[in-house]
Amino acid sequence: MNKILADMHTHTIASGHAYATLTEMCKEAANKGLEIYGITEHSSGIPGTCADLYFKNLGVVPRDLFGLDLRLGAEINIIDYNGTLDLGQEYIDRLDFVIAGIHSVCYKFGSKEENTAAIINAIKNPNVNIISHPDDGRCPLDYEALVQAAKEYHVLLEINNNALRDKNRKNVKENQKLIIENCKKYNHPFIMGSDAHFTTDIANYDHCGPLVESMNVDNELIMNYYPDRLMEFLRK
Repeated sequence: MNKILADMHTHTIASGHAYATLTEMCKEAANKGLEIYGITEHSSGIPGTCADLYFKNLGVVPRDLFGLDLRLGAEINIIDYNGTLDLGQEYIDRLDFVIAGIHSVCYKFGSKEENTAAIINAIKNPNVNIISHPDDGRCPLDYEALVQAAKEYHVLLEINNNALRDKNRKNVKENQKLIIENCKKYNHPFIMGSDAHFTTDIANYDHCGPLVESMNVDNELIMNYYPDRLMEFLRK
């Protein structure tokens, strides 16, 4: 693998099920040589996460801690087939970027058509930059349609490292391969996400990295290697 310069999907203790502070996570990200580092706490549909007010006060945090280009966002839940997000615009406006995703605790898995509509409607939301882990076989999706929509609306799909370790999810490897195959077909980039919940997992792609390498992906399609191009997506 090339040198990883960006990791945009991590969590701190504020999310309720992660185990390090923002400062500790940033220090380790800098130690690992990242240039751009993203922290995305869960929105309120996830039990035990931070209150919405947390996102309103992100302006107090310097964005250049330990030499990083720090980006603070949210992983916002898609809660219905219309692609509705569970964080209000007044809070979204305070974020540096937005990840949107489906989580089983606040979304009822539907048919392939319903689930695909849910994510495509979220992709059409001008606030959304990245779709997190769209790979769980319990939530069937039309991956060709997702990639086509992601390309049209300038959104990245995530290849999530943690998802490959989650025994509750179904057919993750096969579905991540479908995402990558369609990204190659339509020449649309994707991003690998560590989904780190502790310092040791920051920029850890021990599962998804080999999968990506096995599929002979052009490096130009992997946004973790290109901070400048990634920033263009975040400025959407």
